[in-house]
Amino acid sequence: MHVERISDTYHRITFSNGAEVFLIGTAHVSQSSVQEVASIIDEENPDRVCIELDASRMASKSGTKSWENTDIRKVFREGKGFLLLANTALASFQRRLGAETGANPGDEILGAAKLAEEKGIPVSLCDREIQTTFRRAWAKSSLWNKCKLLGTLISAAFSDEEITPEELEELKKQETLEGMLNEVAKELPSVKEVLIDERDTYLATKIYNAPGMRKVAVIGAGHTKGILANFEKLETDTPTKSIEELDTVPAKKGWGRAAEFIIPTLIIALLVIGIAANGWDQGVRTFLYWVLVNCCGTFITSLIAAAHPLNILACSITSPFFALNPVLGVGMLGGILEATFRKPKVKDFEHLNDDAMHLKGWYRNRILHCLLVFFLSSVGSMLGTFVAFPLLIARI
Repeated sequence: MHVERISDTYHRITFSNGAEVFLIGTAHVSQSSVQEVASIIDEENPDRVCIELDASRMASKSGTKSWENTDIRKVFREGKGFLLLANTALASFQRRLGAETGANPGDEILGAAKLAEEKGIPVSLCDREIQTTFRRAWAKSSLWNKCKLLGTLISAAFSDEEITPEELEELKKQETLEGMLNEVAKELPSVKEVLIDERDTYLATKIYNAPGMRKVAVIGAGHTKGILANFEKLETDTPTKSIEELDTVPAKKGWGRAAEFIIPTLIIALLVIGIAANGWDQGVRTFLYWVLVNCCGTFITSLIAAAHPLNILACSITSPFFALNPVLGVGMLGGILEATFRKPKVKDFEHLNDDAMHLKGWYRNRILHCLLVFFLSSVGSMLGTFVAFPLLIARI
């Protein structure tokens, strides 16, 4: 395999069988990337264009998804509330950057697909399904890393820090990207593994195996180095993870499932010990104390989320009992009830990305408001649980 580095963002790879790949690393909100991609496709006239998109995101970006058929309550029932929240926050961050730089997120990829269609060039969607990626990242992250991931995405979505086109171009340089990825690996190793390393392997395999002898591949600049390394492995038959393996969401290990029962078990144990040590009357008062603290935590955060009054009442009353169930959560109930009392409209889906860039939008847009209620009611229940622990022990 021969790699010719034409620029920081553009490589020409020639494989042992004579096939060529013109690998373009882009910034997804860079106007110059849009122009560069179009220019290279025109110049090289490939027999296939490979892009960093999956089928569901392609449908969403091209406007073919029927939003009115989406049931937000089903998302919460299937336990995908945190995944949707993370995805929405990430999309909001990219859209805000795009507003500053004059390019919508993914314009260069959609432009490549459109230009290929106009020229009659086949297009291959080479990325893994976004839901699979997020579910794998979520499954492999500890509770603390999940909180850090959500906190990072949400703070980025609401950040008022501006980025210039010059700074954005600097982010496409390999040494800058490596420094950033090393920081991500240090803080969130499992997230970096799934979002970057695994997708490097996935993208490289899909591009390598795509039909054609002259292929233009349009990918995010952060994947360039990893894809080149995986091309080398594919050329030398070095074992890598298979596409099938990377498309599978790992099942929870035995200790992982057992960990979900630790907090409920400890709470019940504290209540039983309280009854045994101090008598039934004192045990009942301790239980009511636990209920009150958990209810108050959920009530306060649901109130901050401006949930429907009946939803605030339902979440507050049920939160102590949901806290004892590792499968269910009060956030799921809060999200479902909010979507029931204030049913989202088509316009909420249509304005989702724009509204997500502003705090007011999360209260005004009914889809985002459901996510906000889901998130804050969950936080309130967790805070109530952790605050109650030392207080229960003290009463014993």
